Amino acid sequence: MTARSRSAALALGAVLATTLLPGVAHAQADPAAEAQRVLDLTNGHRAAAGCPALTTNPQLAASAQAHSEDMARHNYFSHTGKDGSNPGHRIARAGYQARSWAENIAAGYRDAETTVREWMNSPGHRRNILNCKLRELGVGYVSQSGTRYTRYWTQNFGSR
Repeated sequence: MTARSRSAALALGAVLATTLLPGVAHAQADPAAEAQRVLDLTNGHRAAAGCPALTTNPQLAASAQAHSEDMARHNYFSHTGKDGSNPGHRIARAGYQARSWAENIAAGYRDAETTVREWMNSPGHRRNILNCKLRELGVGYVSQSGTRYTRYWTQNFGSR
């Protein structure tokens, strides 16, 4: 093994140890910065498809954040909340009167770039992102050690 390949192997081992091993501390990303990055990346894909940019909506953001927190707190991953709610119920509970809505969730992805890339690689999530009729977005992000996925992401889309 050359010095260069040893260095690459050590670097890869360090990355795997900090991302995959339970009990290893994870860097805490700023939730507001991660949410903004998800919005920016999502709008980049929408622009490329000829859709208008989404604007941030505080009610959708509250709904998305609450769902990400619920998934982390109760250590699960689902569009159905622990209280039995579906995305439409949670969006309405946050005070948003939607004519139409959609939700994307993800868990375990390290950062906004990876999360949005994986949503774009999934036909249903991609359809939500590129739905030009949806005009507003709220993003939720939680990182909580000791849970199955550590990182939980929610996008709540809406149109009034």
